[in-house]
Amino acid sequence: MNPTEKHDGTQHVLYDADQLSDIKPMMFDPVALQQAGLVHGSAEGRGTTHFIELDGKPCVLRHYRRGGLARLLGDCYLRRTLPQTRAWREWHLLANLSVQGLPVPRPVAAQVITHGLFYRADLVMQRLEGTCSLSQALKGDSALPGKQWKAIGQCIRRFHAAGVYHADLNAHNILLGAEEKVWLIDFDRGEIRPSANDWQQANLARLRRSLGKLSVLQGALHQGFHFTNADWQQLMLGWEATSVSAN
Repeated sequence: MNPTEKHDGTQHVLYDADQLSDIKPMMFDPVALQQAGLVHGSAEGRGTTHFIELDGKPCVLRHYRRGGLARLLGDCYLRRTLPQTRAWREWHLLANLSVQGLPVPRPVAAQVITHGLFYRADLVMQRLEGTCSLSQALKGDSALPGKQWKAIGQCIRRFHAAGVYHADLNAHNILLGAEEKVWLIDFDRGEIRPSANDWQQANLARLRRSLGKLSVLQGALHQGFHFTNADWQQLMLGWEATSVSAN
């Protein structure tokens, strides 16, 4: 990783110079990227995540947008120093985790645009191709095998062992690939913490609630959703079986 900053008036960009030779004006602009034929799909969440191409590489462009009670503020955040902005913090956290070899998308670039007392931000990451979210996988034609649930538990424990706190661990932010491979995504407001059982268990409880809510929702929509208590037990077996330095 080669973190490099570029500042031009109200625009502030952080990027990995090992992946990008320079910053292109359009790289954070979905409309310009679409017109250039560089948008290859999108996904809806709090905002729209665009699947784009930069320098021939598949990437993901995410615009930061508030959720919950703060949704009325849309994409505006109270202005602060660049290292304290959500985009800068998430970029550096992902860079740190990538260097450690943890399964996360590698960060490419981040942008902060300041305006008066507020700022708006964007993040570009490498796209993890050939994956689907856990929530998508559980709506498939068949249930996940026990070894896949164990692999999810083992993956989460790896992050916990490294002191990684994921602020929104849910079924949408776990990606599955071939051969039981697992990745975690969306580290907005994530951080490195001293290892402690309380926040680790709170992380797991949040994921368990997410799976329960999706199961109820999909049941109400008369769609299959393959999740049972036995699946959760397999996940916990994987989490508990993975060695960790301290709790």
